[in-house]
Amino acid sequence: MANVLIIDDDDAFREGLVETVQDLGHTPLEARSGEDALDRLREPPPPDCIFLDFRLPGADGLAVLESLRGMPGLQSVPVVMLTAHATSDNTIGAMRLGAFEHLTKPVGREDIAALLERILSAHADVPVAQVFTDEAPPRAPQLLGVSEAMRDVQKRLGRAAGTHATVLITGETGTGKEVAARVLHRASARAGGPFVAVNCAAIPDDLLESELFGHGKGAFTGAYADRRGRLEEAHGGTLFLDEIGDMPLAMQAKLLRVLQERQVTPLGTNRAVNIDVRIVAATHRDLNQMVSAGTFRQDLLYRLNVIPLHMPPLRERVADILPLAEHFLSTIASSADAVRKHLSADAQRLLVALAWPGNVRELANAMERASALAPGPLLTRDDFAFLFDAAVTADDAIPASLAELPLSEAVARLERALIARALVLAHGNRAEAARRLGISRQSLYTRMASLGLSDPA
Repeated sequence: MANVLIIDDDDAFREGLVETVQDLGHTPLEARSGEDALDRLREPPPPDCIFLDFRLPGADGLAVLESLRGMPGLQSVPVVMLTAHATSDNTIGAMRLGAFEHLTKPVGREDIAALLERILSAHADVPVAQVFTDEAPPRAPQLLGVSEAMRDVQKRLGRAAGTHATVLITGETGTGKEVAARVLHRASARAGGPFVAVNCAAIPDDLLESELFGHGKGAFTGAYADRRGRLEEAHGGTLFLDEIGDMPLAMQAKLLRVLQERQVTPLGTNRAVNIDVRIVAATHRDLNQMVSAGTFRQDLLYRLNVIPLHMPPLRERVADILPLAEHFLSTIASSADAVRKHLSADAQRLLVALAWPGNVRELANAMERASALAPGPLLTRDDFAFLFDAAVTADDAIPASLAELPLSEAVARLERALIARALVLAHGNRAEAARRLGISRQSLYTRMASLGLSDPA
């Protein structure tokens, strides 16, 4: 059985966790502050596992985690961070410093048992990491979200930040792929270096090589002087290749060579330039399907997909919709020095029921539009009528998010969105929603059950 050190100044929570650990057959050790914990950790033997609270008197949890990672014999001890209020920064910060897991209080007995079993069976070293600042600098990119889907993203991103490995970020348009790349850069050891972003879909094919690799004077018509490429500009930092799926095949081969050799040769020169760059690529396309179709190189996909990071669509992280909406309203008010506007109950019900095909970007735009046009400080469902107008206008178009899906999945997603919309318009009245959809009420019940839908709260 294991020795488990529990560091928490909340007596009731700590004692409850001690009891749980004892009931599971392990030996609990206790500390009420970071200083007490560090004193205990200096005495052998080291514990097999540590539960560490974020908020402690004196040194906080991240400071304690950073300190113990520098103590001999403690670099590989699994640490579970605990917090009553999970944020993007404290989740990423914990994982960046090598935490085994990050949990939000309260934590159930079954969760503790399963976690201890995972820890004791893993026998994996936790990487030593460098310092991560929990507080984001003003206007720094933030990967906001409290849903389980986003917590998983934050944890994986935090782990990736402790390495120099290439990262491939996938997800629909508007899910925040570039934000994730910027947060990853800020959380990594390369934060002091440049972050250079290139949209591969926005640059003509015949100019992309020069954009990435640079060129020498006279390399082509209009090349009046030497120019550094974006890869060289990103030396010591991160190069973000957005929409990598739109890169032409010929350019893919050249990028693959650069990733293998870590050298670039500007166009029109014989000068090889060594580069130290972390590559973060992103795409909304299915690269595996593109490989099968022969439009994307499989060997390049292998090079890019070292650490995969998938950004979930907003419809799969419903718990984040209202917090994000309030965040955008707060940002709008502070940047425009205007009255802070809030969402009414009916507006909140509407927002959580929508499918948001444009994801977080669409939600941000909706908040800005409603805030600018609403006559009062309280935003009602009427202030978001344009969301339905846009849906009606686009009736004959096939959204990009559906066009690339298998038929069965696209039909299910569309059916789910139409039913949710009808329920919102009918204020939750199922009979009225069925009438709007042109189906029987029993048919509506059956379809809702098969799609896992419930009435909007």
